[in-house]
Amino acid sequence: MNLEELMLNVDQQIVINAPVAAVFEGMLKRLAEENVRPDGVPMPMVLERRPGGRWYRDLGENSGHLWGFVQVIKAPHILEICGPLFMSYPVSGHLQIRLEEIPEGTRVSLRHRALGQIEEAHREGVTQGWEHYLNAIKTDSEA
Repeated sequence: MNLEELMLNVDQQIVINAPVAAVFEGMLKRLAEENVRPDGVPMPMVLERRPGGRWYRDLGENSGHLWGFVQVIKAPHILEICGPLFMSYPVSGHLQIRLEEIPEGTRVSLRHRALGQIEEAHREGVTQGWEHYLNAIKTDSEA
């Protein structure tokens, strides 16, 4: 296995016709209580909005999945999360979402990087998954 096969690097951007503060709040809700999978199935998460805060799926009765920890949060411009995210195997991941106010509204830049033995299904689905997430934020924010 070569180094390239161990790496994941996803870069996506979208422009949303809404103020940066509203987009940031919508982004946080979509990562948490309003999270929905690309197939339309709700998958609520918990995002503790502070450095060191957890991002996880709470299944009740002390069961769930830890996706990561908040590394950086500076409202309304940046959120960084480090952890395996949706990958339940040895992998180190980093998610960075930056929001920039521009004349057209807000530019949202998402970068997901990971290193490990990434399963092919995750490698194939991650781009579509993040695209779904960004489009949902756009729909919510522009409504």
